[in-house]
Amino acid sequence: MEATVAERGQITLPKAVRDALGLTKGTLLKVELDGSRIILRKSVDDAISRARGKFALDGFESSEEAVERLRDDAGQ
Repeated sequence: MEATVAERGQITLPKAVRDALGLTKGTLLKVELDGSRIILRKSVDDAISRARGKFALDGFESSEEAVERLRDDAGQ
């Protein structure tokens, strides 16, 4: 696969790559240099921070309580 650098330094990642990695508009990518290679990594921190606070605890006081209860239930 190839991508061309545009006038402003932008590239378009091939659709197959975007689909395989679940990249959507606004996804944060880490850019690293390794000799003459450019390495793009999907930022895990970005995905976690966007998901934070979007899930209900279903009656638990805190996430710690929910985890503790799940561990107790799994141990039975």
